[in-house]
Amino acid sequence: MRARPAKRGPSPGPRRADLHPRSRGRQAFNDGPGLAGLQTVIFRRTTLREFGNTAMAVFSALFAISLTSTTVRVLGRAAGGKLPTEAVLATVGFTSLNYLPVLLALTMFVAVLLVLSRSYRDSEMVVWFAAGQPLTAWIRPVAIFALPIVVVIAGLSLFLTPWANRELESFRQQLSQREEMSRIAPGVFLESANADRVLFIESLSQQGESVEKVFVSFRQHGRLGVIVARRGYTEVAPNGDRFAVLVDGRRYEGTAGTPEYRVMDFERYYIRIEAREAIIEQVPIKGVPTLELINNPTRDHLAELLWRMGLPLVAVVLALMAIPLSFVNPRASTSVNLLFAVFVYMVYTNLLSIAQARVQQGVLAFGTGWWIVHALMFAVFAVMLYRRLNLTWLPARLRGRGRA
Repeated sequence: MRARPAKRGPSPGPRRADLHPRSRGRQAFNDGPGLAGLQTVIFRRTTLREFGNTAMAVFSALFAISLTSTTVRVLGRAAGGKLPTEAVLATVGFTSLNYLPVLLALTMFVAVLLVLSRSYRDSEMVVWFAAGQPLTAWIRPVAIFALPIVVVIAGLSLFLTPWANRELESFRQQLSQREEMSRIAPGVFLESANADRVLFIESLSQQGESVEKVFVSFRQHGRLGVIVARRGYTEVAPNGDRFAVLVDGRRYEGTAGTPEYRVMDFERYYIRIEAREAIIEQVPIKGVPTLELINNPTRDHLAELLWRMGLPLVAVVLALMAIPLSFVNPRASTSVNLLFAVFVYMVYTNLLSIAQARVQQGVLAFGTGWWIVHALMFAVFAVMLYRRLNLTWLPARLRGRGRA
């Protein structure tokens, strides 16, 4: 009697050591930590790319709006005669540089807010939380995205913006103080910048270095005066002051409505039209270099330094604050968080302006004023993030208690 063969079970399949080398590598990748690392890299690259694309779109829109409003305002001043036509382009350029730090901070805030809000609307956050990732995991990609922009904001606020303000003020003073002879034309009445003098000439000399038959009407100390001269030209003093020199003329001065007038004949009459010392001394506080603000710590300088140092910190806190502010209920209105975000931005900047004013008035010390507003807003961010984390993980905790 033949023995029956032993009953074989199902084939165990190829062992891990018997697999093809390529199959062994794929199996090790699926079982090991490589998949999590690859997912993290892909997520980070995708998030940074979306942050960058959104920031470019937001900055383009904000800069276009700012540039348009600045151009309209400058053109209005030029049309009203308060600004020469040739100064329009330079004024718009320098003024736009002043807005860049604020625009970049607002751009970063809005970009992070829009990207994370879209993740909530498209239910990507549900997958994010279901994978065991907390809301705080967004801090790292937001910080990586914000760091280069914060460095640019710091450079603009501390160095480039003061330089632009100095150049703009110097350009304005050169235009307002420049010699009037270079702006006049024969047969045209020209009014001075402060409206206290009117000039008229009949013709220019053949060489263009002097004018013929000059008429000047001026008001000084409540008295009206008129000067007529046969010829006029400009002259520069050794100290840099510029004078209009009138030759062979007569001056009439008196009070309107009374017969009391004085008449004076002259061979040469000097009128100062540009004081070089005044141009050197008039430097706006916004144009003072940052190192000079530190070396000369007056109240005005400390207040300006507080604002310049505060803009990069504002950008950092706003970028982090966009993480808890971005929550959107897909079934509710999507504009509530945007309105609240705008409100937070306005409150933040206004508090910084108030701290700057208090430091300038001497009510608040600079050592306290430069950080107290940012610490307050960071505390608000921490409270909102803590509240959002609790709301995010509350259903899981309740389910865990129910099973217990």
